[in-house]
Amino acid sequence: MPRKSRIDAPGALHHIIVRGIERRRIFEADADRNNFLRRLGDILTETETACYAWALIPNHFHLLLRTSNVSISTVMKRLLTGYALWFNRRHRRHGHLFQNRYKSILCQEDVYLLELVRYIHLNPLRAKLVPDLKTLDRYPYSGHGVLMANVKKQWQDTDKVLKFFGQKAGSAKRAYRAFVKKGISQGKRTDLTGGGLVRSAGGWAAVKALRAAKIFEKSDERILGNGDFVETVLAAANEAEEKKYDLQSRGFTVDRVAARVAEVLRVKQEDVWAAGRHREIVRARSLLCYWAVRELGVTMTSLSRLLNISVQAIGKSVIRGEKLSKAKKYSLTGK
Repeated sequence: MPRKSRIDAPGALHHIIVRGIERRRIFEADADRNNFLRRLGDILTETETACYAWALIPNHFHLLLRTSNVSISTVMKRLLTGYALWFNRRHRRHGHLFQNRYKSILCQEDVYLLELVRYIHLNPLRAKLVPDLKTLDRYPYSGHGVLMANVKKQWQDTDKVLKFFGQKAGSAKRAYRAFVKKGISQGKRTDLTGGGLVRSAGGWAAVKALRAAKIFEKSDERILGNGDFVETVLAAANEAEEKKYDLQSRGFTVDRVAARVAEVLRVKQEDVWAAGRHREIVRARSLLCYWAVRELGVTMTSLSRLLNISVQAIGKSVIRGEKLSKAKKYSLTGK
C-alpha cells in the first residue's frame, strides 16, 4: 500500500523522529553532534522555523518544530542531506545514513505541546546517556539543558515553553523541571511517537470506551490529535491538494503564473523574473512566489533555483505575496 504524502501547513507543529539506516549510529562522537547542531541552528534561523524541543541519541534524534512559510520537507531535506554528506566524508563511508523516510507527526498543540517537550527531553535519560535528572540539566545534547539556562542555543524557543510555567524566569524553570521530573516514571510513551486513533485516544482502553459510548472519531496515522483536529487538518490539506491538481490539469505552470502576475500588476513578464529591490520587481516576485508555492504547489527549493535567491528569501516573498494578494483581492485564475 503506497505511503500517504506528508501533511504540512504554515504554523503546523511537528514531532520529527529520524533514525539511522538499520538503526545504526548517526553520531559517533561529539564532533558529529556539534556539527549537526550547528547545521540545525543555521537552517532553523534561516527558515524562521521554531524549535521547542530536541534530543540527540546515538542512532536517532527527535525534534519538535513549528513551520513558518518554509515546508517541513524543505527544512529536513537541507538538514539531512548536508549532514549525511559531511558525516560520510568524515568517517570515510558510503551510502545512506538515515532511514529512507523520517517520521513526521503533525500534532495538536494545545493537547500535546508540553507532553512532547517533556517526552523528547527525557530521551537521553531513558537511553541511559545520563544517569539522572541533575546530569540532564547540564547535558549539551538535549534541549532540556537550554530550558534550564545551562546550555546556550539561540535558535531554541525557550520563552514559548517556560511561559506555561510562570512569568518569572526562576520560578518558571523550577516548575518546568518539576514537570519533567514527574515524567520520568512514565517511561517510553508510544502514544507520543505517532498518530492515529489509538495514540490520540491514549490507548486501546480509551478507544474501546469511546466505541462503547458510540463515539467514533476521525483519525489519521500522520496526525496526533482529537477527531475535530484531524478533520480540520485533513479538510485543509485536501482543499490545498484539490486546488493544486485543478490548476495543473488546466495547464498552469510557473511560467503561466508569471504571465498572470504580469497581467494583474501591469508589468512586463521579464520584470517578474528580474532581480533587484525596485518596488515593482519585489511586488511581482512576491506575488509569483505566493501563487507558485501556495496554490500551484511548487517547492521553495525549486523556485529558489529559478529565481536565483535563497529559500529564506522565497519564504519572505511568499508572506509579502499573500498580504498583497489579499489586500488587492488578486486571483491567480481571474475569478
